[in-house]
Amino acid sequence: MYTIEDLALTLSQYLPYEQVSKVKRAYYYAEQAHDGQRRKSGEPYVTHPLAVAEILSELRMDCDGLTAALLHDVIEDTGISREALTEQFGEGVASLVDGVSKLTHLEFNSQVEKQAHNFQKMAMAMADDIRVILVKLADRLHNMRTLDAMPANKKRRIARETLDIYAPIANRLGMYNVRVDLESLAFQAYYPMRARMLQRAIHKKYGQQRIKDTQKLEDTIRSELAADYIEASISVREKHIYSIYQKMDKKRRSLDEIMDVMGVRIVTDRHDSCYRILGVIHALFKPIEGRFKDYIAVPKSNGYQSLHTTVLGANGIPMEIQIRTEEMDLVANNGIAAHWAYKVSGTSNMPSNHDRATKWVKSLLEIQQKARNPVEFVDNVKSDLFPDEVYVFTPNGQIIELPSGATPVDFAYGVHTEIGNTCISCRINRRLAPLSTQLESGQTVEIITAKNAQPNVAWLSFAITGKARTNIRHYLKDKQRENAISIGYRLLTRSLNAFKTNVEELTAEQIAQVLTNHQLATMDDLLESIGKGRHVGYLVARELFPNIDEDTLVTPKSFKVNGSEGMLISYAKCCSPIPGDPIVGYVQVDKGIIIHHLNCPNVQDHLSSPERFIHMAWGKEIEEELHISLIVTYINERGAVAKIASSISDTDFQVSNLDIIERGRVSRLRLSITISSRVGLADVMRRIKAVRCVEKVTRETIVGR
Repeated sequence: MYTIEDLALTLSQYLPYEQVSKVKRAYYYAEQAHDGQRRKSGEPYVTHPLAVAEILSELRMDCDGLTAALLHDVIEDTGISREALTEQFGEGVASLVDGVSKLTHLEFNSQVEKQAHNFQKMAMAMADDIRVILVKLADRLHNMRTLDAMPANKKRRIARETLDIYAPIANRLGMYNVRVDLESLAFQAYYPMRARMLQRAIHKKYGQQRIKDTQKLEDTIRSELAADYIEASISVREKHIYSIYQKMDKKRRSLDEIMDVMGVRIVTDRHDSCYRILGVIHALFKPIEGRFKDYIAVPKSNGYQSLHTTVLGANGIPMEIQIRTEEMDLVANNGIAAHWAYKVSGTSNMPSNHDRATKWVKSLLEIQQKARNPVEFVDNVKSDLFPDEVYVFTPNGQIIELPSGATPVDFAYGVHTEIGNTCISCRINRRLAPLSTQLESGQTVEIITAKNAQPNVAWLSFAITGKARTNIRHYLKDKQRENAISIGYRLLTRSLNAFKTNVEELTAEQIAQVLTNHQLATMDDLLESIGKGRHVGYLVARELFPNIDEDTLVTPKSFKVNGSEGMLISYAKCCSPIPGDPIVGYVQVDKGIIIHHLNCPNVQDHLSSPERFIHMAWGKEIEEELHISLIVTYINERGAVAKIASSISDTDFQVSNLDIIERGRVSRLRLSITISSRVGLADVMRRIKAVRCVEKVTRETIVGR
C-alpha cells in the first residue's frame, strides 16, 4: 500500500526538506480529520487524498498544491472550517481547498443544477488560481480508477460527467496523459460492451505480429536517423480506445478507415532536427496527401507543439508519426502542469501554454458574469471545449484560435467583445461572405463594423463559442429590458392621461404602494413589467388612483407606432397589418404589444380581457418594411407565372416567395412580398392586375376569409 513516506521520498527529489515536512503535516491533519470515515471500497478515506497527491507529485506539483490535495475534502466532509485551515496552513492553501470543495449546504432542483453550481464555483476559483483545476482533475482521476465500488447508476453519471466536462478540460489545458486516462476509464464505465467489442476488433486487426512489426519499425527508423547523425528516441504506440471510438462515431467510419490507430512518436533534442526527421520519414515511407500538420509553427490553443504526418507503413497500414523536442513532449503530456516542473527546476524558459491556459480560464469570468444562470454558464463553457480547432488570421496577421465549426461572429467576439457587438458583415480572404459561414484554417477574416449596429438574435443559431453566445444573450437581454421600460413608460403615461396626470406627477407614496403590492424593487422594474405585458398599464393606473370615478375619465390618445420600438412590438401574422391599415394592439404576457388589423377575427378571441387592448395609430413618418401575401387568380396559360413575377420586377419591392397553391385552367398562386405602406401595396396590386391573364388579386389575411 502506498504511504505518506513513499510520497515524501518522491517529493524529496524536487522539493526542499521544510516543504516536504509541510506536506507530511497536511497528511496527518487529514488523517485525523477523516478518522473513522471509509470509502465505498472499505479502505480508510485518507487513502484517497494521498492518491490524489501521488498523481500530482508525478506532475511535479508545488508544496501548496500538494498540501491542498491532501486536504481537499476536509471542508466538505468533516467539521473543519476554512478559517481553521487558514490558521494551520495559510490563506493560499485554504483558498485552493475551498475552490475544489463542492457546494454542500445549498438545495438544488435537480442533479444538473447541482453539478452546474459546483462547476461554476470551481471555474471561478480556477480564475484566481489554476492549481484548483489540477487538484480537481487528479481527484477525478483517482475516483475514476476506483469507480467499480460505486452503484451502477452513480457510476454511469460520474463517467458521463467525466466525458462531458473533465476530460475536455484536461485536453484544453494540454494534459494529454490525464485526458487519455480519464477518457479510457469513463468510456469503459459508460459503454462497457462497446469498449470490449472495440478492443477485441483492434486486437484482431493489429494484434497479430504487432510486437515483431513494432520492433522492426523502430529499428528501421532508428538506423535511418543514425545515418543522418540525428539523435532521437522512438516509441510506437496504439491510439487510445476512446479516441478511436469518437472518430468512428462522429465521422461514421469503420475501423479500417481510421488512419492513425497505430502511431510513432519521435522525440529529439533540437527544434531544427524535427524538420530534418520529417524529411527522413517522408523519404522512408509514402506520406498520405492532406495528412500533414505543422503544430510547431502554429501551436494548438492549449500550447501543444508537434509535427504530424500520416504515412503508409511497410505492411500497408496507415500510421501517424509525431515529431517533437523533449520540451514539447513534456508540455504535450502534462500541459499546464509542465509549468510547475519548470518552476521547481528553476528554468527560466517557461512553456507558453501556461499563459494560453490562464488566458482561457480568465475568459470564463466574462462568460460567468453574463450568463443568466449556472446551467447556461456550463453549457457555454462546454461549447468552448471542442477538441478540434481552426486557426484563422486577422488582416494584420494575428492568429485567432477557434473551435471547429466557428463562424465570423465567433471570430469577431474572439478578437474583442465590442467588435462582436457592432459587426454587420465580413470579408473572408478579401471577399464578402455571410456571417454564418463556417471558417477554415488559414483563412484571413476581416470584420466590418458599424457604430450603431447591435447583435442579432439569429446569430445564436450559428455562433458556437461560449464567449460569443454569452455576449449575444447578454446584450439582447439588456436591450429587451431597455425596450420594455420605454414601452412601459409610454403605456403607463397613456393610461395616466385618462386621469389627467402623468408619471412625473406621481408621489413617492403612490409609487411605493404599487411596488409593494406587486413585490417589485424599483419603478424601472414596474415599467419593464408593463412593457412585457405582465402588468396592464390601465390597471396600474387604477391602483394609483383608486378613488376616481370611471365616468370622469378622459379617453386616452392612440398609441403611435413609429417603427423603431424594438423587439417588444410585433405584427400579428394572422392578419399582417401594414402602415395605413386600421389597427389595434393587444398586450400579451412576455411578448409585449401584438399589432392586429382592427377587423381581424382573432382579436375577438381576446375580448374577455378588454383592458389589454390599446387603440393604436401609425406614426406619420413610419417606414416599416412588413411581409404580406397576395393571392393571385389567373388563367393558366404558357408563361403566366413569369409574366406575373416580371410585372413587379422593376419596382423596389422584394418578392421573398412564390408558391402555386391551386392548378387548373384557372390557377391560384401565393406571392409573398415585403411592403412598407398601403400606397405601395396598391401600386403592386395595380401592376399585377394589368397582366392580361390575371383575373383577381386579393390580400391574404384572415380579414378577407
